[in-house]
Amino acid sequence: MFGWLAKKRRRKILEAPFPFEWEAIIRKNMAHYKLLDEDEQRRLRERIAVFMAEKNWEGCGGLELTDEIRVTISAMACLLILNLPRQDYENVESILVYPSERILPEQKIGFFETALAPLETPGPISGQAFEQGPILLVWDAVHESIRYTGYGYNVVYHEFAHKLDMQDGVADGTPRLRDRAEYRDWVKTCSREYKKLLKNVERGKRTFLDEYGAKDEAEFFAVATEHFFDQPLGMKRAVPELYRVLKNFYRQDPAARESQYAAAREEQTRKTEAAFAKATDEKKGDRE
Repeated sequence: MFGWLAKKRRRKILEAPFPFEWEAIIRKNMAHYKLLDEDEQRRLRERIAVFMAEKNWEGCGGLELTDEIRVTISAMACLLILNLPRQDYENVESILVYPSERILPEQKIGFFETALAPLETPGPISGQAFEQGPILLVWDAVHESIRYTGYGYNVVYHEFAHKLDMQDGVADGTPRLRDRAEYRDWVKTCSREYKKLLKNVERGKRTFLDEYGAKDEAEFFAVATEHFFDQPLGMKRAVPELYRVLKNFYRQDPAARESQYAAAREEQTRKTEAAFAKATDEKKGDRE
């Protein structure tokens, strides 16, 4: 009965036109949206509409939630699951959004508290994923992700990658995969790349992956996800095998999208310049 009611509710959500104002927000705040083809954009909008309707949203610390906040966060979160079947972040019920970095009160260690323990240790945070609780995000940090697109930093990608990781019951850097072959490939590749990052960070060597990924396997997966979607071409060059396993997991190829988009822009520029040159030559001919 519940499944039937949920499907009926979703059909009603998807029958409503996607607001023009929402798409304008996505185009302004999410650089990756322009890399998607029309079908991918349509499916992403559908994911966003369902996600926004089904999750509980709360503005905290005096922050007033707006459509821009909810749509931007939803778009980034749903990009990760765009091609993942039967995936709607079932382990995310609530998204709490603060205006700026917070220091959360330290939790007591006890039987009831451990179920809601955050993944990271206490301190100033820009985002946090609770193992059996909400996602906490800082809007200032989300804005930084928008402002510095292409730098490999995106707090929404990071925290929602943690939630994907947690779906098998433990935050260990290995999300739910399709079969044993994919698990073996994942463990072999990610273990090798994680150890390599850890060794390079310990030696003080410069690394493509953010050194925060050397903290543990869970942070490694979340950091890798940020680079995968925000710096795909660089990641494919620097850590091709890690890029490959993430491509297989997410069933997306952001590097190919970025290359195709760049080629299309270059071709459009060439056509525009050729048309301008032709028009200029014709004007010269008329004057002569």
